[in-house]
Amino acid sequence: MQPQIDIGALPEDQPYEVTSFARKHGLTVPVADAVLFAKGPSPSRAACDTAALALLCAVAQYASKQGGR
Repeated sequence: MQPQIDIGALPEDQPYEVTSFARKHGLTVPVADAVLFAKGPSPSRAACDTAALALLCAVAQYASKQGGR
């Protein structure tokens, strides 16, 4: 009996590995881990990328408001 190989499984369908996600978005590993954890047990890569972008935008907005002090 030959093992089944799922050729339809694209990398986009696979969950992110924490360090590659952190590197892609310029996050520290603990922050990347928190973003991935917050998205649930098996989030899509698109959802994780969107969450990372939202986090980076929020941090930038906060930093710009703190710069005026």
